[in-house]
Amino acid sequence: MMYSSRRKPVLYFKEDRRFWSGKCTVYKLFGLCMVLVLVSLLWLQLSCTGDMSRVAVDDGRIPHQPCPLERQASAADDPSWGPHKLALLIPFRERFEELLVFVPFMHTFLNNKKILHKIFVINQMDHYRFNRASLINVGYTESGNDTDYIAMHDVDLLPLNEALDYGFPEEGPFHVASPELHPLYHYKTYVGGILLLTKQHYHMCNGMSNRFWGWGREDDEFYRRLRTAGLQLFRPSEIKTGYKTFRHIHDPAWRKRDQKRVAAQKQKEQFKVDPEGGLTNLQYKVESRQELTISGAPVTVLNIKLECDTDKTPWCLLN
Repeated sequence: MMYSSRRKPVLYFKEDRRFWSGKCTVYKLFGLCMVLVLVSLLWLQLSCTGDMSRVAVDDGRIPHQPCPLERQASAADDPSWGPHKLALLIPFRERFEELLVFVPFMHTFLNNKKILHKIFVINQMDHYRFNRASLINVGYTESGNDTDYIAMHDVDLLPLNEALDYGFPEEGPFHVASPELHPLYHYKTYVGGILLLTKQHYHMCNGMSNRFWGWGREDDEFYRRLRTAGLQLFRPSEIKTGYKTFRHIHDPAWRKRDQKRVAAQKQKEQFKVDPEGGLTNLQYKVESRQELTISGAPVTVLNIKLECDTDKTPWCLLN
């Protein structure tokens, strides 16, 4: 349980050397019960999912133990946090070491900036190639009505500059990881890495195209969607840290299924603009939904199986 730094739970017991002497009173029984409750809660806390790194990974699911989430001090009644709430969407597959760093880091970073938020890990469990765009569509769809804007956020990118703005992008989509700041990608039409949008603006774009199986190109197609929807793109200003603004913790391991270009992709079929696909033709199944913590940071894990029409997008499979 989390408490304000100004408050700390204290259980006072009146010192009495004769506690166990004499008759058993109601007060003595109450005190004994309270001690047993506190011991039980302590044991439960120590046996829960606070340290995810101790748990083995087996079938592609995020490892966890079935323990309740810690109750957190609510900031909803504090007007300094603002009225908006962010859904932080992390498209994910097999990047557990990065996830263990990312979730507690971002939870602390956003709390320090007084950003109400909920972190979603959209974990792709099927045998198809990785589809970042579809997973973001799933995250948008499953994020609930208590959030009003989203962050499309790579799991390997950590913001180091506290001046970066994660607030509500009312005027238009806000590209946090702009080409002038991202450590790897510097072309002008790049909108990947970290992009904030109101849910209304994301819906205006019909989400992202579901045709992009494997890594890359989905952001470039989404840039065209932003322009087609008439949305003004914004980027950070007065950030002086350049390419050191973010920490890139990308795992260099080669993942053949997701990174290799197959024949149909080489024919440039995959890279055509998709004017109709997106939220309207998204097909998926939620295998399970897990509420857990990583080093004290709450996170919702959606274990997802996407569906693929192999006649239309045969590159969802690696032949």
